[in-house]
Amino acid sequence: MHQTPLRRIGGMLAGGLAAVLVLTGCVQSERGNGDEGGAAKDVDGTFVFAASSDPASLDPAFAQDGESFRVSRNIFEGLIGVKPGTADPAPLLAEDWESAPDGMSHTFKLKEGVTFHDGTDFNAEAVCTNFERWYHWEGIATSPTFAYYYGKLFQAFADDPDNAVYKSCTPNGEHEVTIELNKPFAGFIASLSLPAFAMQSPKALEEFEADNVGGTEESPSMSEYATKHPTGTGPFEFVEWAPGEQIKLKAYKDYWGEQGQVTDIIFRVIDDPTARRQALESGAIDGYDLVGPADTEALEEAGYHMESRPPFTILYLAFNQAIPELQDIKVREAISYAIDKDALISQVMPAGTQKATQFMPEVVNGYNKSVKTYDYDVEKAKSLLAEAGYDESNPLTLDFNYPVNVSRPYMPTPEQTFTVLASQLEEAGIKVNPITNEWVDYINLTTGTDNHGIHLLGWTGDYNDSDNFVGVFFGQESLEWGFNNSELFDALQAARGEPNLEKQTPLYEAINEQVAEFVPGVPLAHPAPTLAFSDRVESYPASPVNDEVYNEIVLTK
Repeated sequence: MHQTPLRRIGGMLAGGLAAVLVLTGCVQSERGNGDEGGAAKDVDGTFVFAASSDPASLDPAFAQDGESFRVSRNIFEGLIGVKPGTADPAPLLAEDWESAPDGMSHTFKLKEGVTFHDGTDFNAEAVCTNFERWYHWEGIATSPTFAYYYGKLFQAFADDPDNAVYKSCTPNGEHEVTIELNKPFAGFIASLSLPAFAMQSPKALEEFEADNVGGTEESPSMSEYATKHPTGTGPFEFVEWAPGEQIKLKAYKDYWGEQGQVTDIIFRVIDDPTARRQALESGAIDGYDLVGPADTEALEEAGYHMESRPPFTILYLAFNQAIPELQDIKVREAISYAIDKDALISQVMPAGTQKATQFMPEVVNGYNKSVKTYDYDVEKAKSLLAEAGYDESNPLTLDFNYPVNVSRPYMPTPEQTFTVLASQLEEAGIKVNPITNEWVDYINLTTGTDNHGIHLLGWTGDYNDSDNFVGVFFGQESLEWGFNNSELFDALQAARGEPNLEKQTPLYEAINEQVAEFVPGVPLAHPAPTLAFSDRVESYPASPVNDEVYNEIVLTK
């Protein structure tokens, strides 16, 4: 049972991840109380942050991208949060909880006196409404384009109860609730810190038809709720969204915790990294994320406030095995040998980036230091291609998808990353056909359809659990990867259900070796994202999992 009060104090660092988190100030806020103090009267409470793209959705349950979650973390809260500066779970709307020894049921004691932004009460019934909503999605709402996280982590919906992780939700009075599982899931508590599982107002969900989604997996259409009425319990409430321009939030006057100094937030969409830097230098914005490698040193020397997150990311080149050529393991191995990761990192990645050998960072349980690697060897790549039947007269030609006009924590400059990798593949005799999309279309194309080739994508870890990396990628058949490997799926299913960490660790070490030998893609790098702020920002709550809520920002003017 956890009884530690939630404290979001940016200067309190714990654990291996936090040890490398660079902070230049201490956030003087504590979300666990309702004090009104701490906000200086002489500061400008409007905080302008440059986003690299529009969010895909303001309904976090139907989102999977960082820009959606950046906004939603300020509007919504979940039962579980994370400890400051770490990826480890901590109380949030649930003050504490108790899990059964077998991990099949979890009882949460809920925080009292909390209201949604529409004035309705947060209580046990609201919790169950949210869990039942996710479980009972139907049709296109269950597709990866919409229910990406629920599908990946909870595995099935009400139409397939035998394969579903979730079983039931039962209120035990107004402020206690019990969740029963149908299948073991060791990462259940930690997974609830994801914005996708934040608590949303049952009244607003119904009134604005949150589940009225449509379109296609490649071109989805969101509900009125997801674009105009997102309603949570967080320190800020939604004001308006002008797509392609900006999103406005304002402080929620009845917030249960400390509000802090920021009274209004503007997320301004600036997709070009150079334009974001210029906006900071001109005073048009207060800060931005994903600072380009070439800009970091110059901004620091000019006196801007810089923050760095530890590398809790993975950038990879994925192979879609729905493409016949990529079903040949010799082809997949050849591509792996053709890539010079060291050169890629030195040319286009930020300082502090670590080379990847597997699909999770070293700090995550189950990382395998002796995993099989494919060190750069262009002659080996050519030899494997020849064995697969390709040569100069019959070159291997592949579609290569990558996004444009966007920066991601694991991929600050997609266009430059593509250019380097395409050149390396060309050297090995592999021809690529470049295919580009804007970010929202790109994420829908590569994860919601099988209409893509090799492609650049990545992940910022949501919480410190092995299943959040390899389980999300390879735990079941998916349109992104296009393969059916029952041996790997079964191994991941067994590992995610093992509650004993000592027993679980070797399972994931073996899985990482299994993945390396199967070669579903190439793990490239673990980039270390950098943020830049004006000198009026004394402290910003940088988080390895991007759990950054703006009532914790400390301003000086």
